[in-house]
Amino acid sequence: MRKRTSLTFLLAAWAATALPAAAFERPFPPHAKRGKMTPAPYPDIVINGKARRMTPASRIFNEDNLIVMPASLRGSNIVVNYAEDGDGDIERIWILDAFEARQTPPPATPPPPKPATPAPQPVK
Repeated sequence: MRKRTSLTFLLAAWAATALPAAAFERPFPPHAKRGKMTPAPYPDIVINGKARRMTPASRIFNEDNLIVMPASLRGSNIVVNYAEDGDGDIERIWILDAFEARQTPPPATPPPPKPATPAPQPVK
């Protein structure tokens, strides 16, 4: 009886920790696009065969949603979702796992507009 209780407790503890982690879906913004990335010397990056520039505050998330440094990336044609800022520079990149890469990406919406800079007021 004691073994059965211990086994039941262990299975319940495992299910409580493992199942919520397996159900986690990363929240990609609606304006995220899909592409194939090849790392290049920072701040440059190649997406879909075109040289692009990353913003100074850009972030790259790996398959576990952890931030990785651009210099640590290896490989080519890595399937990613990415978001651009108002100037067209890359601000966020998510490296997709096999399951996410198989999913059809939703149609990308344009990024939110940059706030207008107010005109300077003359000094009286």
